Amino acid sequence: MALPFRVMTAKEKLREHVEALSEREATEALRLLDQRSDPLSDRLDHAPVEDEEISSEEEAAVQEARDELAASGALISHEEIKRELGIA
Repeated sequence: MALPFRVMTAKEKLREHVEALSEREATEALRLLDQRSDPLSDRLDHAPVEDEEISSEEEAAVQEARDELAASGALISHEEIKRELGIA
C-alpha cells in the first residue's frame, strides 16, 4: 500500500525555508553558506582557543594605547601610515 503523501527531500525543505526568510535573514544565511567554502574562515573557526597569559607589560602597552586614543580621539588611517613609511 502506497503512502498518501510524498516525503520532501532535504533540498525541497530547504527551498521552503529560504522562501520564508526576510531579506536580512537571507543575507545572513548566504554569508554563512559562503563561509563554508572560505578556507581562512574554516581555519579560524577551528583554531585552538588562545590561552596564553597576558603579561603585565602587554596589559600596560594596551592601556597606554587606549589612553592615547581617549586623550586625542584621533585615529591615523592606513593610507596615512603608508605615506609616513614611504610605501604609498
